[in-house]
Amino acid sequence: MIFTKPLFALGQVLATPGALELLETHELTALPFVLRHVSGDWGDICAEDRQSNAEALQYGYRLMSVYVISKAERVWIITEADRSSTTLLLPEEY
Repeated sequence: MIFTKPLFALGQVLATPGALELLETHELTALPFVLRHVSGDWGDICAEDRQSNAEALQYGYRLMSVYVISKAERVWIITEADRSSTTLLLPEEY
């Protein structure tokens, strides 16, 4: 996987206990997902959310990525509009 220059500041990177447990269960680390997120690979999001992220990059809104971990499991990554923090979480923790 090739990573490009970061498109935005991540701020403080955080993860919920649920996200950490999911990654640990699947023997994954957060870093590859965070790198994808900050380089504009938004993962498994719809066209509307891709457009929202494009606008967010231009105007400084919240950014969101969704990555498939298994058939029934996803991890979300959200960077706040003020770029103060980026959080990995499960959809049900939102």
